[in-house]
Amino acid sequence: MDGKVLNLKSKIEIYKAMTDGANFADCPVRDVIQGINGKWSPLLVMALAEKPYRFGELRRLVPDISQRMLTQTLHELQRDGYVHRKVFPTKPPSVEYSLTDLGRSMFVPLYQLVQWAERNHDAVREARAAFDDAQA
Repeated sequence: MDGKVLNLKSKIEIYKAMTDGANFADCPVRDVIQGINGKWSPLLVMALAEKPYRFGELRRLVPDISQRMLTQTLHELQRDGYVHRKVFPTKPPSVEYSLTDLGRSMFVPLYQLVQWAERNHDAVREARAAFDDAQA
């Protein structure tokens, strides 16, 4: 455990040096995790790992996401290089989304985190409830 703490301390010092100690805006961990920690991003990446989807299919697959939020999240995933957007020259134009190589490379660790969350969801909820009860 101590080795991991020292390793983290070393990494933090490196990140500080990268930013002249001013802030951690260029911290690679925060920068990358910020892009995939949204409410909808993991679900959409999981879906797109199965197969390419058209916008309407994704909208139906995740029924409680608004059209605006789906558009925004796909745009952010595309901006970060995880998702490819292909426009078909039809009338009206149709769009298909798929994972890029970068997106596929992120899928395995994301899937492991999703599995961990599913296995530990009850324990996390119990811990929250115990904490909240102790604070009351």
